Amino acid sequence: MDLKNVSVSWANCDVIIESDWLEDEEDIEGLDFIEGPGEDFERALECAGFGKFHFALLTICGLIYLNTAMGITIISFVLPSAQCDFQMTSEDKGWLTAAPMLGMVLGSYFWGCLADTKGRKFVLIGALLMDGICGVASSMSQFYWIFLMFRFFNGFAITGAMGICFPYLGEFQPSKYRETILCWMELFWTVGVIVLPGIAWIVIPMQFEYVTDNFKFASWNLFVAVCALPSLLIGFWLCFFPESPKFLLECGEADEALEVLREMFASNTGESVVDFPIRSLREKTRNMSVISQQSTRSIRSLRIRKPKELRLLILEIWEQTKALCKPPHLKYTVITCLIQFGLTTSYYTLMIWFPELFYRFEEFESLYPGQSATVCEVSSALATGVNSTLSEEFCSNEPIADSVFLHTLTIGLACIPTSFWLPLCVHRLGVKFFLVFSLLVAGGVTGGLYFVNSTVTNLVLSCIFEAFTSLGISTVYCVMVDLFPTNLRVMAAALSLTFGRGGALIGNLIFGFLIDLNCIVPIALFSIMLIVSGLLCLLLPNTGKGALD
Repeated sequence: MDLKNVSVSWANCDVIIESDWLEDEEDIEGLDFIEGPGEDFERALECAGFGKFHFALLTICGLIYLNTAMGITIISFVLPSAQCDFQMTSEDKGWLTAAPMLGMVLGSYFWGCLADTKGRKFVLIGALLMDGICGVASSMSQFYWIFLMFRFFNGFAITGAMGICFPYLGEFQPSKYRETILCWMELFWTVGVIVLPGIAWIVIPMQFEYVTDNFKFASWNLFVAVCALPSLLIGFWLCFFPESPKFLLECGEADEALEVLREMFASNTGESVVDFPIRSLREKTRNMSVISQQSTRSIRSLRIRKPKELRLLILEIWEQTKALCKPPHLKYTVITCLIQFGLTTSYYTLMIWFPELFYRFEEFESLYPGQSATVCEVSSALATGVNSTLSEEFCSNEPIADSVFLHTLTIGLACIPTSFWLPLCVHRLGVKFFLVFSLLVAGGVTGGLYFVNSTVTNLVLSCIFEAFTSLGISTVYCVMVDLFPTNLRVMAAALSLTFGRGGALIGNLIFGFLIDLNCIVPIALFSIMLIVSGLLCLLLPNTGKGALD
């Protein structure tokens, strides 16, 4: 019996076996798949199935995102807790909140360049371990400037993990699941926002102290150390996960990418890796790559200790950077950078300062029972020291009121509805809708902060602000996974993060200096930036439907 084309179905993949002739139909059984010219990556990804591997990957990437939520906002609880140990003024607190942001500004593009040249997994592990080590070291710092320095390096490290976890997760996902899976990351951020005040509420009020002649380790130091441990644990766990197969294929390592897909197939289906129906992958032509033009080696194999290879690596980074700054990518590079600037400046500045504002309302209400005042009036009254006992009260080493922790915890809990709303409705409404809607609402709420006159109204607006701005941040990352090709994806995200963190740095400095003088200025500024960012989102395309470039 002559059979020219025998179609074999496996895991929804139609693999064509070509043969000049087969003597009998029974000869088909036991026949190995014959390697063809190479399958498309998206087709191979679908053949790998969707299951246990993807859920494990979502878990660890979600934990990375959760950890960044804790790492970025941890300073908000350190400010009122450590002010006596470090004798901090409002300006000192402004610098302390700005230090991690400065680290993020300098670290974002550094990690992005590494991730697009040396690999996603490699950079994620390095960033997480650096964050954990610096976090533990900062918890033992005895001087303000040393603590400031370590928090700078924490920001430098954590921005790498934050900017890479979305592309790393997205490059493993088939097209039909990618948008939804990426949107579930918002829920992990929400859990991080909830867990942090929970840990703070347990640890900081313990009033634990270990004191020697030259060393003091208080409960707030223990809180900082505890929050540093997840970075170390997640970093070690990530060692057991593979590199992104999409990135490997981009680097010309088709065999390595195929091996990752085989392992995914085995994990998802329970079958053997040898049963994976795809025998080869179609390699992508790297027209823009300096490495592909001057060498047959993978860019990942270049070692920075060798001058010639370092030169090639720098040239590759430079070419990729230029590609982001010219058509067809220039338009979306500029738009995403502006959106990140407006959104991140407002979000990180206000979220870091919210616990401090709650603390100030508590102080004001205890000093002036029965009186109401706006947030600006409260800050002005406390700063001018109308009451002679204010300076003593402000640094009396009294534990932070439980209501401060409760209010911050409530802000996190308020994000749960939107965290489920996003992934469950993203296919129906689209990521673009969530971006525009969340930023416009957040902008209006930010303007309303000026009219806050009690702890309760401050709490309500803070909850709405956190729910919608965190939604906006997650959806921006989801969009950027689709907007840029694999060799530019993390670098583009890193460039926009650099603008965002630069804005957050400026925002924290402005807020620290103006909160006691004229707080209407930063509130109005942040409100306008959020509204403008929301309008800029209208210029973005609809994403999430096609295969990744």
